[in-house]
Amino acid sequence: MNHQKKNHSVKVVLITGAGEGIGKATALAFAADGWRVACLGRHAENTGATVDEIESDGGQALLITTDISEWEEMQKAMDTLREEWGRLDAVFANAGINGVWAPLEELEADEFNKTIQINLNGTFHTIKAATPMLKKQGGSVVITSSVNGTRLFSNSGATAYSCTKAAQVAMMKMLALELAADGIRVNCICPGAISTSIDDNTEQRTSGETGYPVDYPEGKVPLTHGSAGSPEECAQVVLFLCSERASHLTGSNLYVDGAQALLQG
Repeated sequence: MNHQKKNHSVKVVLITGAGEGIGKATALAFAADGWRVACLGRHAENTGATVDEIESDGGQALLITTDISEWEEMQKAMDTLREEWGRLDAVFANAGINGVWAPLEELEADEFNKTIQINLNGTFHTIKAATPMLKKQGGSVVITSSVNGTRLFSNSGATAYSCTKAAQVAMMKMLALELAADGIRVNCICPGAISTSIDDNTEQRTSGETGYPVDYPEGKVPLTHGSAGSPEECAQVVLFLCSERASHLTGSNLYVDGAQALLQG
């Protein structure tokens, strides 16, 4: 891999869920901006493809295969990053799943817990493991939340997912205050309908008895006349939040949804 150990002159970003969608687009955007990019994901094949694309364009990238829901694995991931590059300037806690969308009577406890474990606990593990390195010089943390659970509540069956997304915003605001003295800024992006493959890990169920609808968030997007946003549009917001241009911005959640949630909420 085209990386140089302990070179402190180039900023480093860690991106979880870097193998596809918003995570991949953000990894490519940071690399194009001259950052070294640690690409973390559960699957080596697609995350490695992101690394290969960065390196083929002359950038520096590091593949880390890890399950963010496992605390011990996240600790090992940070050890790898520390040994390779010796610093960390930004974290994009992006990895997550939609999980099972179903009416309350249909949603199993283990299905609810799995969504919590990956989306919420995984975000906690990522930020907790990264904080010691961020404290060395300050930096930025950005979390991928959602319009669901924060501004939009009309997608029936999204209880587990929406709870994790609301909790991520609360975590962001708590940590923005806690880490401010260390020069660490913490913010969220809240995407609406974005053209990604996250629906591949969504199971939707509708109860035949209740007839409750279970709808994936595909509504009208006023800004684009109904079209979904792109991962690249989210990536540019994350890049801004981690840049010096956002040096006084912390504790905020930015809606990247083309006004979708204002219409549907």
